Amino acid sequence: MKVKFLPLLFLAFTSANCQEKPKDNFVRDHYNKMDTLITMRDGVRLYTVIYSPKDQTEKYPILMERTPYSAGPYGNNQYASQIGPDSALMHQKYIFVYQDVRGRYMSEGINLEVTPYIENKKSKQDVDESSDTWDTVDWLIHHIKNNNGRVGLYGISYPGFYATASLPGAHPAIKAVSPQAPVTDEFIGDDANHQGAFFLMDNFDFMNYYGKERKGPVEDYGSNMFQAKRTNAYDFFLQLGPIKNTQSATYFNHRSYIWNEYLQHDTYDTYWQKRNIRQYLKNIKIPVLVVGGWYDAEDLFGALHTYKAIEDQSPQNKNFLVMGPWTHGAWASRSWNTFGPYQFGSNTNEYFRDSLLTRFFNYYLKDQGDFNAREATIFETGTNQWKHFNQWPPKNIQFTDFYLGQNHTLTTDKTLYQNGYDEYISDPANPVPYTGISSARRNNEYMAEDERFASKRNDVLSFASEPLQNDLTIAGPLLANLEVSISTTDADFIVKLIDVFPGDASASKNIRPGKLSSIPNAEMMVRAEVLRGKFRNSFSNPEAFIPGQVSQIKISMNDICHTFLKGHRIMVQVQSSWFPLVDRNPQQFLCIPDANERDFIKSSIKLYHDGVHISKISLPILNKNQ
Repeated sequence: MKVKFLPLLFLAFTSANCQEKPKDNFVRDHYNKMDTLITMRDGVRLYTVIYSPKDQTEKYPILMERTPYSAGPYGNNQYASQIGPDSALMHQKYIFVYQDVRGRYMSEGINLEVTPYIENKKSKQDVDESSDTWDTVDWLIHHIKNNNGRVGLYGISYPGFYATASLPGAHPAIKAVSPQAPVTDEFIGDDANHQGAFFLMDNFDFMNYYGKERKGPVEDYGSNMFQAKRTNAYDFFLQLGPIKNTQSATYFNHRSYIWNEYLQHDTYDTYWQKRNIRQYLKNIKIPVLVVGGWYDAEDLFGALHTYKAIEDQSPQNKNFLVMGPWTHGAWASRSWNTFGPYQFGSNTNEYFRDSLLTRFFNYYLKDQGDFNAREATIFETGTNQWKHFNQWPPKNIQFTDFYLGQNHTLTTDKTLYQNGYDEYISDPANPVPYTGISSARRNNEYMAEDERFASKRNDVLSFASEPLQNDLTIAGPLLANLEVSISTTDADFIVKLIDVFPGDASASKNIRPGKLSSIPNAEMMVRAEVLRGKFRNSFSNPEAFIPGQVSQIKISMNDICHTFLKGHRIMVQVQSSWFPLVDRNPQQFLCIPDANERDFIKSSIKLYHDGVHISKISLPILNKNQ
């Protein structure tokens, strides 16, 4: 969860170490360090680490990260090698604060999974992350010398959630907040589930570390809860069997309270609804810089929808969005010139740090320089250009329907190819893999992978347009509308939008040499999303399918900003498993965490395009002439 891709597991609290490192003793030479416990309104004490500039000739703003991943190193004489979100801000001097959130590492109290916000607090016992932030900020501005009375917050992933949580009921000293890849709604689109479909592999691996309980404050949680050695994730999870087997003595064995909660709450009930921070982002008056990555496998939804929630509920606020060609938190690394098969032609991280992040905090916390960014700073993939918009999605888009037709065609002409249906058999014993690469851990490049491995399968339907006569730019959210019938009472539906490269030498544009075994005709995924079919009408009240009866499936897909170049083709793929990224659906209407192996059955799935039942995808086409 939160920072699911394990090689990036500690990115959220050590991202500065990935940046260009300063001289070894810079922090020690220029900052005083103090570790302290700050008492919250209910008496619980939170461990807080404070770095204050030794230069006392001016007053400094406070820049804080609240984290469940350790505020360490602990001890007044133990210094981090780098502090702050980037080296520029560290050199320009701030009072940097790190805090272990309630119930994690060295802080007291009980930790709750994405702590629900309490809108109407009636006593000092009504505490949440907003109140803990308020109490911390109030203590800091009254006890830390030489502060200028202004506070900013930032954080990536789970710390991004804590940054967002500072906004409702905010302390008046908070003047700028940057939630980056923030956890936002764990049932609809972040981390735990996507539209009701459980993200098995990421959660299983993350909770093995994060879900370990403690008896009190600790500097180190120690080893993982269990050993799950493997060489091939697909084979491992297939052999593991139904998700209930994760609670065996070999694995979680009911020892992780969060894993227990995940399996207990398999619909969008009050557990998940209370943890949706979006609903509380009303009347925000603090400048916000939301940051996300187009290739973020964890919290792409969170970045886009945190921005949207503020925009919809606080329309007068200074609300900025940055979306780059990044994986989860990759903007915190020193450089980002390439990803997977793509090369971007510049260091996108340098641009982000110098032109956006540093200027944002300097301007709103120090009155230094300017911050003249347009509301949305967006990287356009396909052409590798930064684009600047006054709003997101852009005003000058027009949603255009592309119809899935017979002979596997994709066309904007509704009158063509309206005949019958395509059919496939979805077999839980042989689910479609999410990647064509055999890997022990998640293949982090799956969001930009060549999908020809899937096209070859009989349980994947592919629909492709004719080669484009001109460049075509898509900018905004996608919506797929499928007309289907199934032979069982439940099924998953995965829709992929794909950029099909031409079969000549021009396909090599912007592609890293050697990164694709065969560039011509590559089917590069641009965006994909899943919907658990029983939630097609309501996430809170699932409904069984009536076998053989046509049903409408609407799948909301996260935004893109991508140009399909002249000569390329647009492809849509439809399938009913995405394993082991997503857990297997038994394809029967039941509580999946309770399912046994015998409950998993094949389903015959028909996708209609007969003129009455029309399957399509709506794409927001950008008019660059407006």
